[in-house]
Amino acid sequence: MLSAHDITLQYGKRVLFDEVNIKFNGDNCYGVIGANGAGKSTFLKILSGDIDANKGHVALEPGKRMAVLKQNHFEYDECRVIDTVMMGHIVLWNIMKEKDAIYSKPDFSDEDGIKVSELEEQFAEMDGWNAEPEAASLLSGLGIVEADQQKTMKELNGNQKVRVLLAQAIFGNPDFLILDEPTNDLDLQTVTWLEDFLLNFKNTVIVVSHDRHFLDTVCTHIVDIDFKKVKMYTGNYTFWYESSQLALRQRNNANKKAEEKKKELQEFVQRFSANASKSKQATSRKKLLQKINLDDIEPSSRKYPAIILESEREAGDQVLHINNMSKTVDGEVLFSNLNLNVTKGDKIALLCKNDLATTALYEILNGISEPDSGDFHFGQTITTGYLPNENEKFFTDNLNLMDWLRQYSPNKDEVYVRGFLGKMLFSGEEIFKMANVLSGGEKVRCMLSRMMLRGGNFLMLDEPTNHLDLESIQAFNNALIDFPWTVIFTCHDHHFTQTVATRIIELTPNGCLDKLMTFDEYIASPKVKAQKQQMLVTA
Repeated sequence: MLSAHDITLQYGKRVLFDEVNIKFNGDNCYGVIGANGAGKSTFLKILSGDIDANKGHVALEPGKRMAVLKQNHFEYDECRVIDTVMMGHIVLWNIMKEKDAIYSKPDFSDEDGIKVSELEEQFAEMDGWNAEPEAASLLSGLGIVEADQQKTMKELNGNQKVRVLLAQAIFGNPDFLILDEPTNDLDLQTVTWLEDFLLNFKNTVIVVSHDRHFLDTVCTHIVDIDFKKVKMYTGNYTFWYESSQLALRQRNNANKKAEEKKKELQEFVQRFSANASKSKQATSRKKLLQKINLDDIEPSSRKYPAIILESEREAGDQVLHINNMSKTVDGEVLFSNLNLNVTKGDKIALLCKNDLATTALYEILNGISEPDSGDFHFGQTITTGYLPNENEKFFTDNLNLMDWLRQYSPNKDEVYVRGFLGKMLFSGEEIFKMANVLSGGEKVRCMLSRMMLRGGNFLMLDEPTNHLDLESIQAFNNALIDFPWTVIFTCHDHHFTQTVATRIIELTPNGCLDKLMTFDEYIASPKVKAQKQQMLVTA
């Protein structure tokens, strides 16, 4: 068991945690959620001992081992990749080093012989002889090829280092595994591998993630950090979100009788349990849900931004036509011979292994750059809205939020502009905060307000979930599902893409794949895989 008792942490006047008590145990996976700045990463650091609380203590069951996903990507630069992984089990690693040191002594004594035999016994008990093959297997699963496993860490790029450190954390079957944003910089294939690994992991996992598909797949419990308190709920993220929303609607419905509310909650739990898959975590979650106390389901105090996507005019049938378009940057072909006809109501997920290609297409369509060849035209009724991936250039002026948004508003009235800022959870004195000092998430919310003011009926979104917290992602997700007109977007959020997209277009240097299907259907289709492989063959 891992437990936190009376944890209190305060920085100046700001209280992050106030007398928090919580326990983690069994083969459960706990997903830690909370708004940006709520203290999710800090809470994990308290649990792992990297940060001391002002008050209270953390207790780890004697004899149990904890592993943590390291965030310092340069810590092991001088070490071999395979060694870095095995260092995840520091006791085993130290035994290996001590053994090797004794064996290499030129004057091997009787005492050395006794000592090394003791070490060998401990080594065998820890399954040390399989340590290197296990480390190699983890690295392969995470996309680090055999040739790279013998390199030093400094020879790898940042993306590869993330994968090695993840392998280090999960190496050696730790009793408690603490992961802070483990899916960052991982491709879909590797995320799927990690999900499968955690589903079969027999010990306790505590994870912070903004990836709802990942949380839904692996979690048996949700740990919600909100207003200095930490509360635990049974179920995955979707169960927590939908049940808390249902409880909120019930609270606001004063006319509904208590018996009716209880029955409604029971039916919701039964429906959700029935949809559980056969995976270990889902099965465990189902059993837990069947035993849930309905009183534990309560309205969330979490605030969600009001993302309301309304268009100024109705779109006609002619939306966007792209004719034989190509783009090359620094000698690299991003896409070529691109021919597309976008129709009214299409919700297109634009995919590509190279993020530069999708961004290049958005910039061409928004007049920021020119194609090397080909052309495009929008229908006469089309008004566009664009949410770029990089937004720093929009926040260079020394303006407060009110004045910043006013420059994009057709109505300059303070009450009108303040209303849009309020929808994005900027209230009170916050509207006078300087725009150039905003956090990444705050900047994206401002850019969303800017896009909403344009009232476009054709939206282009380049990585719209980057920097956003789960509340903003959920609200944006719901708004796009309800949006009646056309959207083309690129997003690494699996759940977002699956629930919004009705058409998938994947760019390659040799043309594109264009399929009328959902994202899950697309990635599961053997026919699509074969076609993609054929297109990726260099012409």
